[in-house]
Amino acid sequence: MSDFRSHLAQICDLNHAAAVLEWDQETYMPSAAAEARAHQIATLRRLAHELLVSEKTATHLEKGSDESSSDDDALYRVTQRDFDRAIRIPADLVEELAETAALARQAWRTARESDTFSTFAPHLEKIVELNLRKAEAVGYDEHPYDALLDEFEPGMKTAEVANVFAELRDQLVPIVQALTAEVKPDDRMLHRHFPHDAQWDFGVGVITDFGYDFNRGRQDLSTHPFTTTFSISDVRLTTRVDEAFFNPAFFGTLHEAGHGMYEQGVDGALERTPLADGTSLGMHESQSRLWENLVGRSRGFWSHYYPKVQNAFPDALGDVSEENFYRAINRVENSLIRVEADEVTYNLHVMVRFELETEMIEGKIGIADLPEAWNDRIEAFLGIRPSNDAEGVLQDIHWSLGAIGYFPTYALGNLMSTQLFDQANSDIPDLSSQISSGSFEALLEWLRTHVHRHGRKKSANEILTDATGTGLSVESWIHYIRRKYEDLYGL
Repeated sequence: MSDFRSHLAQICDLNHAAAVLEWDQETYMPSAAAEARAHQIATLRRLAHELLVSEKTATHLEKGSDESSSDDDALYRVTQRDFDRAIRIPADLVEELAETAALARQAWRTARESDTFSTFAPHLEKIVELNLRKAEAVGYDEHPYDALLDEFEPGMKTAEVANVFAELRDQLVPIVQALTAEVKPDDRMLHRHFPHDAQWDFGVGVITDFGYDFNRGRQDLSTHPFTTTFSISDVRLTTRVDEAFFNPAFFGTLHEAGHGMYEQGVDGALERTPLADGTSLGMHESQSRLWENLVGRSRGFWSHYYPKVQNAFPDALGDVSEENFYRAINRVENSLIRVEADEVTYNLHVMVRFELETEMIEGKIGIADLPEAWNDRIEAFLGIRPSNDAEGVLQDIHWSLGAIGYFPTYALGNLMSTQLFDQANSDIPDLSSQISSGSFEALLEWLRTHVHRHGRKKSANEILTDATGTGLSVESWIHYIRRKYEDLYGL
């Protein structure tokens, strides 16, 4: 068993080394280094892949465990799943995908800054082609997108996502229509001047209160916020700061801290194994959305933190009441930018991306036609139309990462977040008063116990069912939205 763990540890080390290079590419790397960095990342990803699909892995899996601990059983089960998937994908394809994505990230950044989709289009075309090759290599029963979705949300099928989204959309659209027809709260105070350093310090202070451990992590700036993990004791966050808008940095910081605390909370005994990771991106997103929205946009949270935020930004918020600020940060309106969208309309942004991704994979949308298709779909779902590609098809980083099949997990995580939070409130009767006093230890400990510590030992569905008694459902989230916004809008 120790030899097997040592073998798996080498694979983890290679993947984490590649992640360090990818993190550096998004934070500090000079732009001229993109091509060299692409080769470096591709080499590490290929070596990790070759070790995973090696005869040594196969021999260990065939031999099985001579111990019977739950950790060992899970380690063999998860490694077998990873092996079965990886062995179908040629090492050349793994390397080509990694190299293509590394170059695409730089092209996406340039395209977004200059609002020129044509700069990114050839890279995206290749990414779609390589993902199609990967889907065919992995295999699928119903839809090629199934093979891609399974990488991020194991066991989930395209048809299941479509059914969940259809049910969610049927209930959500009338709510959005009712709320956006109302007089919107004044949010002009959120667009005053918020100095960079003060935003940074305020956000860091809050996530430190949450329980994000800066002795085992750090925060840096990037074009698109993300979280990455090099080990349980080294989990990095990034955010972006807009001095003319309060929301992006603050709520982005809370969001990424939710991801980071998940990774920091994995059982240390799972370190340097395939189990030391979030079980799915949907479950990961449940953690980020829980801290960002269910905590960070709650009335109780701001009853504690509003005097602090006023003190941090006296010029911007000194003349603003707590109630008006609370209403402003929860304003519902159809908007163009997903990461700045309110929590009610956010899922509609995800549905747009899911539909476009499946149609790209099916060949129904050509890459050259994607900007127009994007604009048409946003207009159909949200009633507004992007005026340029930077606020349209180029706004998200994920396709440049090679990640097709990722976007649905954002909405799935929203649904999971309220299911878990409802149960936490049931198990911790005074949770709301704890949040109102700026105390988060009990909530974090509940999440550590029921979600974080398991890593990949349990599937997302097992975690959800064991913690709440039920599988994925839209009802908890819809109930939360109705309850909160009936109060806010008086409907």
